[in-house]
Amino acid sequence: MQIDKQQIIDYLRERGDQDKAQQAEGQLPEQVDTDQHAGMLQNLGINPQDLIAKFMGGGGIPGM
Repeated sequence: MQIDKQQIIDYLRERGDQDKAQQAEGQLPEQVDTDQHAGMLQNLGINPQDLIAKFMGGGGIPGM
């Protein structure tokens, strides 16, 4: 699943992980593939499956 980097940064900030959000800004590509970039996400303390569940449910995508 493709997720915009800014959505991931916002997700980290919502969790109170400001340091991880800054790290994500510098490390993640603009479009993050949850399969291809799973290792990067895990290094940021994110379970890729959690992102899929959050964004597939429309919980962070405006207009859905």
